[in-house]
Amino acid sequence: MFNRRTLSIIKRELREKVLSRGFVLMTLLVPFLFIGLILFQMYLMSYDSNATASLEIISGSEQITSAAQKEFSSLPVVESGSYKISYATMSKEKFDASLPSLQNELMGEKLTGLIYIPDSAVNDKRIDYYSKNPNNNSLFDKLKGSLNKILVNIHFAGKELSDKEISYATKAVDFNGFRISGSKNIKAEGQGNQALSFIFTFLLYLSLIFSGTMIMRSVLQEKNNKIVEVLLSSVDSKELMTGKILGAGITGIAQMAIWLLPLIMIISTSWFVLPKDFTIDITLFQVFYVLLNFFIGLITFLGLFATVGSIFDNDQDAQSSMWPLMMLILIPFYIAISIQNNPEGMIGMVASMFPFAAIIVMPARMALVDIPVWQFVLAVVVNIATMVGIFPLAGKIYRVGILMSGKKPKWNEVVRWLKYKY
Repeated sequence: MFNRRTLSIIKRELREKVLSRGFVLMTLLVPFLFIGLILFQMYLMSYDSNATASLEIISGSEQITSAAQKEFSSLPVVESGSYKISYATMSKEKFDASLPSLQNELMGEKLTGLIYIPDSAVNDKRIDYYSKNPNNNSLFDKLKGSLNKILVNIHFAGKELSDKEISYATKAVDFNGFRISGSKNIKAEGQGNQALSFIFTFLLYLSLIFSGTMIMRSVLQEKNNKIVEVLLSSVDSKELMTGKILGAGITGIAQMAIWLLPLIMIISTSWFVLPKDFTIDITLFQVFYVLLNFFIGLITFLGLFATVGSIFDNDQDAQSSMWPLMMLILIPFYIAISIQNNPEGMIGMVASMFPFAAIIVMPARMALVDIPVWQFVLAVVVNIATMVGIFPLAGKIYRVGILMSGKKPKWNEVVRWLKYKY
C-alpha cells in the first residue's frame, strides 16, 4: 500500500496544501488570533457594564443601617461618586408594602438595584436584592465583602472580640496550590499550566476541524472534476487514499509544530522569562507526546472525513452528513474544558484513554496533573488500535464511493459497501 506511487500522491498533496495561501494564513494568523481572543476575553471579564450605579440599601434595624452607611462610605466606587447609595430603615412588613412604588423606580431605571437586609441576616447572611438585572456579578463583587464585614461585626458585637479578630473572621480563605510529582521538587502551581491546558484544547480542536474539512472538500472537488478518474488510472484507490491522508497528516502535524514552537522555545531556552504567577511546568517529552498523539488521531479523523467526502457529490450533502464526526470532536472538546475544575475526575480520566477522545482530553489533562506512564502508553495504544480498526472499513467505502455519482446514497446502501470483497 505504501510504495513509490503512494509517495507521489503524498508529494502532490504537500505541494497543494503547504504552498497554498490558506495554509500559510492559517498557520501564521492562528497564534495571533488566539492571543487576540484571550485578550478580548480578559477585557470582557474585566469590563464593568455598571461603572455607575444608583442603589438603595434598606435594613430592618437602625444598627445595620448605621453600620452600612459607615462601611460603604469608604468604598472607592462611592468616594469617587460612581456609586450613589441611599439608606433607609423599615420592617419587613413595611418594606413589602412599599415595594410596588420602589418597583416603578427600578423599572424606570432611577434605581439600579435595591438591597434589603433583614434582621435575620445577622445570623444566616441571607440578603434580598431587587433589580432588572438580579444576576449582576460585577456589582456583587464590589459589595459582598463589605456586606459580609457589616454582618460579622454585628454578629460578634459584645462578645469580647478585637477588631483584629473580627478582621480575620471576615477574611476569605486563599489557596496556594503546590504540585506534587515523582520528582523531589515541589513547585507552586501558577496560572500557566491552566492556560496551557486551554491552549492545547483549542489548538487540537481547531486543527482537527480545519484539516478534516479541508480533506473532505478536496475529495469532493476531485470527484466532481473527474480528476480522481485520471489519478485512478495510475494508482489504485488504497494508494490514492493513503497518499492523500498521509499528505494531509504531515501538513497538519507541521502546522501544529509551528503553533507549539513558542512553547518549545520557552521550555528549552532561557530567552523568555514568564511572570512568577504564570510559570509553565511541562517537559519537551510531553510536547513530543502531544504531537505524536495528535498525529495518530489526525490520521484517523482524516480517513473518516475523506470517506464522507467520497460518498457524496456536493458539499451541502457532505456537510449535513458529517455531524457524527463533529460529535466525535465536540464531545472530547467539552470534556477537556470541563476537567479544568477536577482533572482527576472519573470522566476526565476515562476520556483521556478512550478512542477519539484521548486526542484532545489527554493533552489538556496532562497540563494540569502528572499522568502515570501507563496511561500515556494506553492512550497511544488505543489511538493506534482505533486507526488500524477504522482504516479497512473507511477504505472499502472510499473505494466504492469515489467512483459513484448520481443520486445521494442511503446509509443502508453505504453499509452494504462494507460487505463487498475486493
